[in-house]
Amino acid sequence: MQDLRESRLAIHSGDCSMHAINRRKALSLGVCSASASLIGSVAGAKASSRYDIDANVHSTLRHFYWRIGGAQELLAKSAAVLVFPIVVKAGLGFGGEYGEGALLIHGRTEAYYNTISASVGFQLGVQARSVIIVFMTPDALWDFRRVYGWKVGVDGSVALITVGIGGSIDSSKIVSPIVGFIFDNKGLMYNLTLEGSKITRIYR
Repeated sequence: MQDLRESRLAIHSGDCSMHAINRRKALSLGVCSASASLIGSVAGAKASSRYDIDANVHSTLRHFYWRIGGAQELLAKSAAVLVFPIVVKAGLGFGGEYGEGALLIHGRTEAYYNTISASVGFQLGVQARSVIIVFMTPDALWDFRRVYGWKVGVDGSVALITVGIGGSIDSSKIVSPIVGFIFDNKGLMYNLTLEGSKITRIYR
């Protein structure tokens, strides 16, 4: 009889553990599903033609040159620049980011890309910003282009550049092979990261 009670207790305990595991799994799947749905909806809303992307890229670069001293000189020394004119971040508990842009080599568009990322945590509303990633060396550019779905922090690191109000970039002090800038209409944005962003080639 004692063995029977212990067996029933063990079975009941195992059921509780299984329910807990299933709840955790369901929550995890729910998070992934919600993030994927959010990103998918943002991506669909922001898909652009190649002509729209090109126009927005050049407008963003003009704004970048006007806002940041030394920016034009920096890009003139680079192997290529990847410009995402509008990266939209939206979320309610689950956050997603999406943007489309172009890779320019010597001022000419070579390919189109999107950037996508997801995050979990408290966040509310919609935010938009521009992202520019500069490949300072041919090797860094080659490593980027040979990977489908290049992920920041995994396939390569991007050193974010911060410049104070009225400051400028000294390109002679840039030693990182890949540098990045995040900005909006007010200027460069701080305390942000590109870690985890996945950049994939698209066709327009």
